Amino acid sequence: MTGSNARPYPPLHWRLFSVWNRHMRVYTKYLFSNGLPPFLEPLIFLAAIGLGLGKYITESMEGLRYIEYLGTGLLATTAMFTAAYECTFGTFIRLEFQKVYDGMLAAPITANNLIVGEILWAGTKGLFFSFAVTCVLVAFDIVSLPYCLGAPVMGFVTGVMFGSFSLLVTSFVKTINHFSFYFTGFISPMFFFSGVFFPVSSLPSFLHPIVELIPLTHCVRLVRAVCTNHYQLRLAGDLLYVIVFIVVIGLLATRRLRKRLVS
Repeated sequence: MTGSNARPYPPLHWRLFSVWNRHMRVYTKYLFSNGLPPFLEPLIFLAAIGLGLGKYITESMEGLRYIEYLGTGLLATTAMFTAAYECTFGTFIRLEFQKVYDGMLAAPITANNLIVGEILWAGTKGLFFSFAVTCVLVAFDIVSLPYCLGAPVMGFVTGVMFGSFSLLVTSFVKTINHFSFYFTGFISPMFFFSGVFFPVSSLPSFLHPIVELIPLTHCVRLVRAVCTNHYQLRLAGDLLYVIVFIVVIGLLATRRLRKRLVS
């Protein structure tokens, strides 16, 4: 208790679960319309790009067929996009238009609990969307069991990363139209220059330090290593980058968004 009139808080795990469960119930209320696109989108993308363009690319990329190289990269990007949309447009709408957080904060949870619950929900959507892509890749024999079963776990980690960063961006945004700068200036360039479509080593040397700074590069390497069961020492650096990024950006996002929630 925090004072003579304060209510005792439930255990931490229950408070975080209550935030996560609220979002899960809203998402599954329209399960067919929300759950089907994650399975259809990678199928369409792989058919159009992987099969259409892939037959003109005869040489392997880092020892993989182009369709394998592209498919394993999509496991990370699908988690990135769903977490980014959830914690920008989704969070902003709940904050400014629906006033959902006002009601949630009236319950015995703190603003910190709410923000961490949002991040965990973003990670969960990253896991589900990566799982959907994995199912498509397995169905068309692009990746093999059992190694690819670890891909949804990396999807969760990627979702947490970009959920945290997107919440930090949201804490600065005053109007929903400003998210266009985030997606056009940050998310879209990462999609094309993080090793999803071609190895980053093929880029000009002066771009290599920039590519190594952006988070998606490290997620793509990790998820591709999991799916192919091919591990290198440099992956330890990628993993360290991911951990530090989540901790630092998560703390910054929590601090800034907490001020906005209680103001």
